[in-house]
Amino acid sequence: MTTVEGYGACLREQALQFLRPNCKDRCPRQCTKRTVRWRSPQAAILPDLHLPMRSLEVKNRTSTDDIKSLRLITACKTPYLPDGRFDLEAYDALLNRQIENGVEGVIVGGTTGEGQLMSWDEHIMLIGHTVNCFGGSIKVIGNTGSNSTREAIHASEQGFAVGMHAALHINPYYGKTSIEGMISHFNCVLSMGPSIIYNVPSRTGQDIPPHIIQAVSQSNNLAGVKECVGNDRVEQYTNQGIVVWSGNDDQCHDARWNHGATGVISVTSNLVPGLMRELMFGGKNPSLNAKLLSLMDWLFFEPNPIGLNTALAQLGVVRPVFRLPYVPLPKAKREEFVKLVKQIGRENFVGERDVQVLDDDDFILVSRY
Repeated sequence: MTTVEGYGACLREQALQFLRPNCKDRCPRQCTKRTVRWRSPQAAILPDLHLPMRSLEVKNRTSTDDIKSLRLITACKTPYLPDGRFDLEAYDALLNRQIENGVEGVIVGGTTGEGQLMSWDEHIMLIGHTVNCFGGSIKVIGNTGSNSTREAIHASEQGFAVGMHAALHINPYYGKTSIEGMISHFNCVLSMGPSIIYNVPSRTGQDIPPHIIQAVSQSNNLAGVKECVGNDRVEQYTNQGIVVWSGNDDQCHDARWNHGATGVISVTSNLVPGLMRELMFGGKNPSLNAKLLSLMDWLFFEPNPIGLNTALAQLGVVRPVFRLPYVPLPKAKREEFVKLVKQIGRENFVGERDVQVLDDDDFILVSRY
């Protein structure tokens, strides 16, 4: 729009010169100049900050209530080929396993899916691919959040245009902003469509306090909050009628059954989707929860998604390829994972190959992709 507006302004400031024959002289070579001032058609002037959605896109848009009802959402891993490009064949196999085991939604390009290591072109392509292949069987939630409001709006426009059902939005990180800035940011991005707000202060360096969520909760597009602060915060939201998902796998059982959480947005469900569904749908199950806690602790020994990437490679369901700056867990932790799989039962994990301990030389670290 900037280029178009600049060009239009340039034309308005200039007089267009047209040559017209002098009828009196009846000589085509003898002409006079007539000055005509260009006027912009009013229909081309758009007061909105973004183009309005086409009627078909609005008609086919998922309702916010459809997102609010989801109990188990997987923050999906993005697998890679040895040259660092997406391995869509492995990705599709992972998504099929999620669907087969009753997962209701997936986050595409989130922290777990390494959206922070993607270009926006890659990001939107993966969202569109997921919608095209699996959108009829599972809700696709694209991580289109950013610390730049402009980028978040643009990415959300593109994500909804390729068919995602909802967006995941984080608060502005690194540079941070004021309370009023966060409210303005969320009000802008919520206008794009159904959205989940993601609060993870350990990564952003800034908490989203409850009064900010209350301030933006009047938006019909707010589906709820992915909350990582703890179950006291979860209960505070549920008491206010705000939908909330636990963002901490090791707290999600108690969040769901003791504190009113709708469910969980999970990393662990990449590995054991069936057991995580049982944990969210089967009622209180402290024994299963205790059984999975050791796996959850192992997954988050180093910042996510390092543990998950290592685990899926050892299960043989993705190639052992890491986009830097992520690197695999050390061999002692890789050996520990094999023991955990045997304790929990290989049949509960994704993939069909026997779990194995990979050597350091088996991993490929890609710095340019």
